[in-house]
Amino acid sequence: MNKESEQKIKGIFEKQKAFFKTNQTKDIEFRKTQLKKFREVFLDHTDALCEALDTDLGKSRKEAEYVEIQIVISELDYLLENIDEWAKPTFVDSKPHSSGADVVSKITYQPYGVNYIIGPFNYPVQLTFSPLIGALISGNTAIIKPSENTPHVAQVIENIVKESFDESYVAVIQGAIEENTLLLSFPFDYIFFTGSPNVGKIVMKAAAEQLIPLTLELGGKSPTIVHQDADLDKAVTRISYGKWINCGQTCVAPDYIYIHESVKDTFIEKFKAYLKTTYNNESLGKIGKIVSPNQIKHLAGYLEAAPEKVIYGGKYDLETRHFEATLMDNVTWDDQVMQQEIFGPILPIMTYSDINDALEEINNRPKPLALYIFSENKEFAEDVLNRTTSGDAEINSSIMHVGSHYLPFGGVGTSGMGKYHGKFSFENFSHSRSVLEVK
Repeated sequence: MNKESEQKIKGIFEKQKAFFKTNQTKDIEFRKTQLKKFREVFLDHTDALCEALDTDLGKSRKEAEYVEIQIVISELDYLLENIDEWAKPTFVDSKPHSSGADVVSKITYQPYGVNYIIGPFNYPVQLTFSPLIGALISGNTAIIKPSENTPHVAQVIENIVKESFDESYVAVIQGAIEENTLLLSFPFDYIFFTGSPNVGKIVMKAAAEQLIPLTLELGGKSPTIVHQDADLDKAVTRISYGKWINCGQTCVAPDYIYIHESVKDTFIEKFKAYLKTTYNNESLGKIGKIVSPNQIKHLAGYLEAAPEKVIYGGKYDLETRHFEATLMDNVTWDDQVMQQEIFGPILPIMTYSDINDALEEINNRPKPLALYIFSENKEFAEDVLNRTTSGDAEINSSIMHVGSHYLPFGGVGTSGMGKYHGKFSFENFSHSRSVLEVK
């Protein structure tokens, strides 16, 4: 990065610092007006976003609109509808004052200031703009760095932001490690990062050096438990949706299956039949593209390390970046595929006869971002929830919780920190300030 580019980035940061000091962003009507304009511009770029998502990630128009465009609009409309109520002070009980005077206690909500939002490649629209609208509805300004791994989407994101906002309010900085390193050296008031745990550590270290509060949305190996009483047909279709969407490049995708040994063979046969019908061999690209040839080679390494365990799929194409939905059986914790989050369309299957053994193995490893339980026995499902820890969880479903603005979304431990979506976004991007008044 040359000196001119560095100075330009620093200039944008200083502009945002100065603009925040004018207090304009603290006005609720200003926030709403700005976001309503963004809504119009965003929808006007639907075609461009869908085309870019297809180019970078092979997402179909239907998938792009459902998991990227509509989730952002739904979130935005919900925030606009409720911000007036959420922004009001919350009055709470007061302890008696020593003088006997009347006391009023309340909690007010203040924006942090200038935010830095680092977007990921896997859902580059949703996971960049959802944090942005949370930051803006709370009264902050923001600098965004979209993922360099989805360059066509990143350019459309920049176009949308330029048409919607002045750069003193919201700006996009394109780039990679060099630009991110520079930005992380700035004294931001808040940082929001979505990505891998390894990069999350770098972001957190930089934030710690300046005591900057932050949210980390990371990932991990999210387990899926299929008990002996599960509806296997539902389990197959619902696990498939969560696993194969975006070619497995989803932070909350079912990473592996723990299934009761008594139903494993039946489950696998049903799974194979479903895949043959829904993701047949003639349409490798039906589940999208892997982000890069290097990532395909990385995923292929899992299969090459244990070829005898591949029981379905395994085909891939480096040139087109397509990778077939793949099942692996008789997997153990020693296999290469179980050493880290897969982030691709490979689904390992392990068995258990005693749920206690399975839960012990799960609990001995880093806390996952999500946990999925398939069982018709409510007591069994609740017992599993009580004895495990994960960012979030679902029963007889997968990844649907991410799209709800009524539920807080986020990780725990190595899968992340901080929660957002809906009202939880407002709370995440706001400082809760206690105010006590004595009459």
